[in-house]
Amino acid sequence: MTGPDVLVRYWAAAKAAAGLPDERYAAPTDLGDLLDAIRARHGSGSRLADVLQRCSYLVDEVSPGRRAASEVAVLPGATVDVLPPFAGGSGDWDGTGTRSTGAGLAPA
Repeated sequence: MTGPDVLVRYWAAAKAAAGLPDERYAAPTDLGDLLDAIRARHGSGSRLADVLQRCSYLVDEVSPGRRAASEVAVLPGATVDVLPPFAGGSGDWDGTGTRSTGAGLAPA
């Protein structure tokens, strides 16, 4: 990953799991790359990695909807908000861009 930094802002449970309100990453090409970088920095078995599986995301205040994370461009200088379910997240996105049908969630 190269280029200007991307600002990642964590909200609610994501903020608690990350242990900080925000951090910067070298500009990834897409949301999938960014999520991989977050997991690499914090640990793939970390509490944050677990929380990311239940979050939804805004890229420059725009929801990627149900597109795969690898299909969501993250431009240099972007701001990505990490939103756990009760903070506005859908609670049914598994962090890879596919919908989860976990306990209590209706199938997509």
